Amino acid sequence: MTVPAAGRGTTTVAPRAVRRIAERAAAEALPDGGSVIRGSAAVRGASARIAVGVRLPYPVRADEAAQRIRERAETRTAALTGLSVPRAEVRVDALSVAAPPLVPEAEPGLPGDEGGSGPRIWAQRRVPAAVLAAVGAAACGLLLVDVIAVRFGGAPAGWRTTVVDWAAAHGPADTAVRLAGVGAALVGAWLLGCALLPGLRRRLRMAAPAPEVRAALDRTAAARILRERALGVPGVVQARVSVRRRRARVRAGVGYGRPEEVRAEVVRVLGASLPELGLLRTPALRVRVRREPGWRTPEAEVPEAKVPEAAEVPTVAGRPAAAAPWPHDVDRDGPGDGPRNSGEA
Repeated sequence: MTVPAAGRGTTTVAPRAVRRIAERAAAEALPDGGSVIRGSAAVRGASARIAVGVRLPYPVRADEAAQRIRERAETRTAALTGLSVPRAEVRVDALSVAAPPLVPEAEPGLPGDEGGSGPRIWAQRRVPAAVLAAVGAAACGLLLVDVIAVRFGGAPAGWRTTVVDWAAAHGPADTAVRLAGVGAALVGAWLLGCALLPGLRRRLRMAAPAPEVRAALDRTAAARILRERALGVPGVVQARVSVRRRRARVRAGVGYGRPEEVRAEVVRVLGASLPELGLLRTPALRVRVRREPGWRTPEAEVPEAKVPEAAEVPTVAGRPAAAAPWPHDVDRDGPGDGPRNSGEA
């Protein structure tokens, strides 16, 4: 017995199912780091229109990625639902930057090592080294040329005979000789300091995650971070911060509120911010506050203005009137659809 086609029943694919299939198909064509944000689908008879919003990683060619996602969503949705998909839209709603790799926590150092921070960073001092090398090379070159010339029967250079005659006529008691000796001693002490001292006094050592890693933070950057945190405290309108190796000084200007309460809040906020800098030795905090011109107490503040009564909301059948509902054959993301991600089917 053959049943007529009209009596065999109908197969209906709900818009919600179409949307889920389109989202999953779009997720299959996403580059690494991308995700599906939202999607929508509308079914009219045997055809469906789909739209998908995605987040792409940066940097990426958005046009090429969107083209691949659109083609994948069209073909997979049509193949799995049996509906024709004449139109598919792909919206790039956001770009995301890949998260930095996780840094392992600092391991305890060996006895005598300061928290596994490694040796201190030394200054390279290129300018003093270059100046010293240039002066030494010039003096040695001139002397070598003069010695070679004398060796081959030439006369000594005039500058060398002048220097020898001047040194023979002046003794240690001469003022010029003493000044030259003091200058040479100062230059020698400065060169010894450059060779023996690490330098980089404007950089603060940081607690490195491993013994072979060395890190430092500039004092200006640390002061800028603390200043931004201090300006975020209610009542602070001006702040000056200086960070040293052992101490951080903060001078805050109070524009409104009670100075003692503002100071306590600044101490609390900056006390929590100092460990976040990751320094090997957390500097001690010293905070001073002062009243700025125009400072006012809470009692002098203007009272709040009276809030007008809310306007009357039109109602329908005793209930607030709502916006017009979506058509019955259109599905969009809603609170009842559950989480929207690329892993749903």
